[in-house]
Amino acid sequence: MSIISSPLPDAERAVTGTALQGTLVDLLDLSLVAKQAHWNLYGPRFRTVHQQLDEVVTTARDYADQVAERAAALGISPDGRAVTVAAGSGLPGFQQGWITDDDAVEALVRSFAALIDRLRARIGATAEADPVSQDLLIGLTAEIEKQSWMFQAENRG
Repeated sequence: MSIISSPLPDAERAVTGTALQGTLVDLLDLSLVAKQAHWNLYGPRFRTVHQQLDEVVTTARDYADQVAERAAALGISPDGRAVTVAAGSGLPGFQQGWITDDDAVEALVRSFAALIDRLRARIGATAEADPVSQDLLIGLTAEIEKQSWMFQAENRG
């Protein structure tokens, strides 16, 4: 049951809800991965990678809020609980403990690649169902692709 009226028919609402919820979970996980790397980073490029990781966290959190609010506006209850994120994220796992700057960059490149694949699929899924949500996903994908490029440029190997 939804207490918010949706402008979308049920079928389109379901497709869009799935895309937005999956994106929310992935973004919340990305913000946690980037913070984990941020806190445990060491190496000769510490400062620059440390600052880049903060940019990733800011981007992920800002877009997570936009995605969750879009879902709510459509009468879809967003779920950002830790248990939901842990069960539903499509991002690769991230190591515990200290991490070199090179390994952190490589881990973020892998996370971005997985997220971009998932976002592009969601862009396709929402094309007919909800072009407004699709537009949000397109803007997010452009930003994540930019972040990916920047981390790939940092990658030494």
